[in-house]
Amino acid sequence: MNKRNYMNTSVQEPPLDYSFRSIHVTQDLLSEEPRTGLRPVRHAKSGKSMTQSLWLNNNVLTDLRDFNHAVSQLLEHPENLAWIDLSFNDLTSIDPVLTTFFNLSVLYLHGNSIQRLGEVNKLAALPRLRSLTLHGNPIEEEKGYR
Repeated sequence: MNKRNYMNTSVQEPPLDYSFRSIHVTQDLLSEEPRTGLRPVRHAKSGKSMTQSLWLNNNVLTDLRDFNHAVSQLLEHPENLAWIDLSFNDLTSIDPVLTTFFNLSVLYLHGNSIQRLGEVNKLAALPRLRSLTLHGNPIEEEKGYR
């Protein structure tokens, strides 16, 4: 399947869903089973997922150390990752690793512990970012948040 066809089909794939798994570090993704939904996630011959969506919400992540490595082990085309849900974790900053996913269009960071509004500036490097959630973080209290 060429890259163009992959982009068209994988958007319709269900997410790789690791929500509510009590994940502390991103390396845990490699040993944890994702949640199953109504539609199964398709896998390539390599065994890696064909999806463009990764849900890590409602865990206990404090940082994204080794995130690129974990994602490259899980996804057949990590460069096409378009949706990351990191809501309701314990993140205190926006890790620059997120800016390496140039196709990212949806990023959920609400319900974390992000304290500095300046952290958001890092995301300017994402040309396709269309939906960003930050409510429920301490930065809501900073002047100029809205």
